[in-house]
Amino acid sequence: MATFVLIHGASDTSWYWHLTEPELRALGHDTVAPDLPCDNRNATLDDYAGAVAEAAAGQPDLVIVGQSYGAYTATLAASRLPARLLVLLAGMIPASGESPAQWWDNTGSREAVAEQAKLDGGKTGNDDPFVCYYNGVPRPLAEEALRRGGRGESAVVWDTPFPLDAWPDVPTRFILCADDRCFRAAFMRRQARQRLGLVADEIPGCHCVALSHPRELAALLVSYLR
Repeated sequence: MATFVLIHGASDTSWYWHLTEPELRALGHDTVAPDLPCDNRNATLDDYAGAVAEAAAGQPDLVIVGQSYGAYTATLAASRLPARLLVLLAGMIPASGESPAQWWDNTGSREAVAEQAKLDGGKTGNDDPFVCYYNGVPRPLAEEALRRGGRGESAVVWDTPFPLDAWPDVPTRFILCADDRCFRAAFMRRQARQRLGLVADEIPGCHCVALSHPRELAALLVSYLR
């Protein structure tokens, strides 16, 4: 039995994983989903990783999963915990010395969004979160997610250079979401190849795939254990 340590994205809460957790448990595994202290504007990346370490303390066979902005926390936590596996889910892959604020320009994310928006009528990068983030999530569920996900984000973490000199010595997988309108599939596929030397795995669903396709996500995560 593995313990999946599920790390949410920017301004979000552990509730994001509430549909995926029972799917993982039904497949015979345990889950831990901490709330990061992102509503504290003075919280540090060490504070984020510390919240993960505290939640995972004493749990066996750790699989650390970081969604979107949570990839920064997940990668740092994986360097400090006895992790069996690190999985980045539509994740912002950090580079040594690069802050989250710098990631967007360094990776060409904004250009990729603008290019795709020209092709899909402005859906990619749309200011409407129901168009950009929650496409494919039932509207009542998306509204609840939006209501819960406005906690704010630490200004300190945003400007903190990623502290690791090298990638953690932990097997790593990367999952992109086929219908993601925040980080388009082609862009994420390229990032996984360039930054990690990995071929990304693909799952149907939007950026918030733990809400749109929790069963498929759980099955893919568990498949890595084999």
